[in-house]
Amino acid sequence: WPQEIGRDGERTPMQWDTTPYAGFTTAARPWLPIPPSAATYNAATESRNEDSIFNTYKRLLTLRRAEPALRDGEYQAINDNDPHVFAYLRKGQDSTLLVALNMSAQKRTLVARLPAPAASTSARVLYRSPLGNASLKPDTIPLNHIELEPFGFLVVRLN
Repeated sequence: WPQEIGRDGERTPMQWDTTPYAGFTTAARPWLPIPPSAATYNAATESRNEDSIFNTYKRLLTLRRAEPALRDGEYQAINDNDPHVFAYLRKGQDSTLLVALNMSAQKRTLVARLPAPAASTSARVLYRSPLGNASLKPDTIPLNHIELEPFGFLVVRLN
């Protein structure tokens, strides 16, 4: 688009692997073009990369299934005035989770006053992205100074 009218100018076949036509078809030629990025970004390659969007979604779906507060909890916005960090609480019957997302390309610090009774001083990390070397990162973090990597996010349970 705009050379092609309609949706087909933006569409590509599903990129499954690095075989010809990205594993989408065995036809002589697909009717939609295969982008050059298919050699790098495809389902097979992404499934082997622990920090890929494919594996991130798998882990987040698992976390959502395991945490009732993420599924059914009450949403409470915090940090409303920060244009770079989107943060909120999900309050369930038995737990309160904080979700913080850095929407910028720079490292950011979340400074938020948590409303009572969620005014904890520390939190247990349930998920962080990027994973990086997760073994070097603490399992519990102080809530008065949460650092987020560029475009990183964090899900924590308040203690």
